[in-house]
Amino acid sequence: MSPKDKFIHLRSDIKLLFRLAVARITDSSRKTRIVTASAAALTLIAFGAAGVAPIATDPDDIQVRAISAELELPSLNEQIAKLEAQQQLYIAEDKMRAGDTLATLLTRLGVDDDAASSFIKSDSAARAILRLKPGTTVQAQTSNDGVLQTLRATIADGGDTTKNLLIRRDGDKFSVSLENASIERRVEMHTGVIRSSLFAATDAADIPDSVASQIVSMFGTNINFASDLKRGDHFNVAYETFWQNGQFLRAGRILAGEFVNGGKPFQAVWFDDPSNAQGGGYYGFDGKSLKKAFLKSPLTFTRISSGFSMRMHPILGKWKKHTGVDFAATTGTPIHATADGTIDFAGVETGYGNVVIIKHDGKYSTVYAHMSRFAPTSRKGAKVSQGDVIGYVGMTGWATGPHLHYEFRVDNQPRDPLSVVVPTVTPLAGVELQRFRTVAADITHRFNLLSGSEIATAPTAKLASK
Repeated sequence: MSPKDKFIHLRSDIKLLFRLAVARITDSSRKTRIVTASAAALTLIAFGAAGVAPIATDPDDIQVRAISAELELPSLNEQIAKLEAQQQLYIAEDKMRAGDTLATLLTRLGVDDDAASSFIKSDSAARAILRLKPGTTVQAQTSNDGVLQTLRATIADGGDTTKNLLIRRDGDKFSVSLENASIERRVEMHTGVIRSSLFAATDAADIPDSVASQIVSMFGTNINFASDLKRGDHFNVAYETFWQNGQFLRAGRILAGEFVNGGKPFQAVWFDDPSNAQGGGYYGFDGKSLKKAFLKSPLTFTRISSGFSMRMHPILGKWKKHTGVDFAATTGTPIHATADGTIDFAGVETGYGNVVIIKHDGKYSTVYAHMSRFAPTSRKGAKVSQGDVIGYVGMTGWATGPHLHYEFRVDNQPRDPLSVVVPTVTPLAGVELQRFRTVAADITHRFNLLSGSEIATAPTAKLASK
């Protein structure tokens, strides 16, 4: 066979292979088309590598087939009907309000379910939903016709822990469960300025009343909040708050506070101390404990109606030494122990009426007279901590009006409570002092950022230099 004939024969073979490849590409899946096309390309490349000249494809030899078909799409109305036929679930959330009944609460949540209402009223655990405090968030999941599926709320168990109350529907029956709530702890910092009173200032700063009361306890050893406050006094406070699912539960302990009274700063930091029976205590920025100092006043807010001096006795009508300080207050005002100690006497004495006498460390004792009634725990031998309520203001004994007669005794001899030098305890030292300095420095930095001032810088610098 001549070279020309061989070339013609080879050309015919290549055209045949190419047509077969195109046919397979047209009628096969995507994966097969890719593989076949690749094989055809490799075939052409192989022949090209053998020195065969490129051969033009004749378009007339390729047949292209177009395929068309109508696809049936589901009707939009049919889809809407299917969705409407399905049971949809809705979630509603609201807060308990003062005076709420179960009916008013469920109505606001979109619940229209007599069976669920009956279950909640009859089940002892589910009835806790009726005792929720105003402001507590309640969440309900219902079907599109108002049938209750789940009802959830967070309740307090009377202590520091909280529970999630969950009422769930299962067919025609209901179940109720209590689960430990996941609590988030936050630290909040606020600043306030005294315009009229402490509570007015804390209200303006959006600080809870429980925190305001702690401010009084924290600085009560140095400031009488009834008589010592001055317009323009200011304070910083950092305290714990606890949240659940974004809902505020309660305020916790003050972690640090600073109160500037008449230009004089007073500072306190909570410091964890394993050796302390209460787990820790408050210390000044110099590391000296504030807990053991005596409160300046056994009442939170009051005025002094009679001081430590000679006076005309209102009952006996003659001059007589007044051995204590009288704090005027309304009947029923709580009376607080001014320091840790043990109750030495709780009963009735002539002139004093209902009286409690507390012995403290060493030679010190305090007397609280004219009480209307005693606290349940006030009995001889009972241990009390600073700030504990031991009784309530009254006018028993020789009293012409409701007030508290308060005495401070040293070696059983009365001293003026407003001027006596009270005892202190040994300050922190060694490793504990070093650890405290770290805590105090962090709080100082936070307070400086909060107030934009350097009020607390000096005490910290003093600590660091020791």
